[in-house]
Amino acid sequence: MLYILHGQDDFSLYQTIERIKTDLGNSEMLAVNTIKLDGEHLTLNELRSNCDIVPFLSSQRLVTVKGLLGRFESGQRKSRSSKSNTKSANKPGKWQEMASYIKQIPETTVLVLIDGKISGNNPLLKNLSPIAKVEAFPLLRGKRLKTWIQQRVINEKGSITFQAIDLLAELIGGNLWALNSEIQKLLLYTQERTIDEDDVRQLVSHVQEASIFPLVDAILEGQAKTAPRLLHQLYQAGASPTYIITMITRQFRLIALGKELGDLSRQQVQAKLGLADYSLDKTLNQAKLYNLEQVREAYGKLLEADLAIKTGKYNDQLAVELLVTELSSCRTRT
Repeated sequence: MLYILHGQDDFSLYQTIERIKTDLGNSEMLAVNTIKLDGEHLTLNELRSNCDIVPFLSSQRLVTVKGLLGRFESGQRKSRSSKSNTKSANKPGKWQEMASYIKQIPETTVLVLIDGKISGNNPLLKNLSPIAKVEAFPLLRGKRLKTWIQQRVINEKGSITFQAIDLLAELIGGNLWALNSEIQKLLLYTQERTIDEDDVRQLVSHVQEASIFPLVDAILEGQAKTAPRLLHQLYQAGASPTYIITMITRQFRLIALGKELGDLSRQQVQAKLGLADYSLDKTLNQAKLYNLEQVREAYGKLLEADLAIKTGKYNDQLAVELLVTELSSCRTRT
């Protein structure tokens, strides 16, 4: 039996592998009969020799191979030491030979090919798909992500409001490992009560970072009266000046990258920046307010504030207050 599991959603992919293991029976004996192979350097002969081994005191043997499909992606970079092997492995005859072998694989062997994001025209994937069970795991976004959150809570015998779902999706995005962890904490906290928006704000660790974002938005959007007020609120909440400077710098960096990636599609930009939908929209809209020269000037002011703190020219809070005032008021929109 051949499974091909690929995609960026490694949480769901991992869950599928665990389900396959469960279906194969006794977990202790399966552990003895499980082998993990590095697909980036694997040869077909090595694959054969591992798949042909008879299971020990068990009816099944599990062989997982990670990274094999990625070798056949167009434009994939190869190390010097693997160029000759790659050139040989990419010949059509090699793909056909592998497909032919899979048809003869022992019934006692379950082979699982695991990889990240793979294109639909990957030659090995196309060659093996007719004889494999293929599952793709793309990153979840938008409605699909919110549906996943709701279903995850229901599976754990809990309930959650739509407002809480929206906030979780906004704060954490498509990182299902983090989402699952936060959902478990919320379920323990609320017990049999419905999870609401206030629960998310009180408990989810990412909310602490979210409190900095209104200040960053006010600075970038020129809200000169609002920004100082938000800064003092952050100070009262215990935020450090260093953390505030770091987060402001982070957003200017995202704006600079967003402008440089302007020729790419939205999906490509999102993949490069690693932002959730809402954060991506916010960043791209802010990028329209600046040209690259203004971004450079902002970086200069950030550097000046950092040096003023380190050299003792100003105390930490005063340096950040001056920085926030300058960035939010002393600039010209494009």
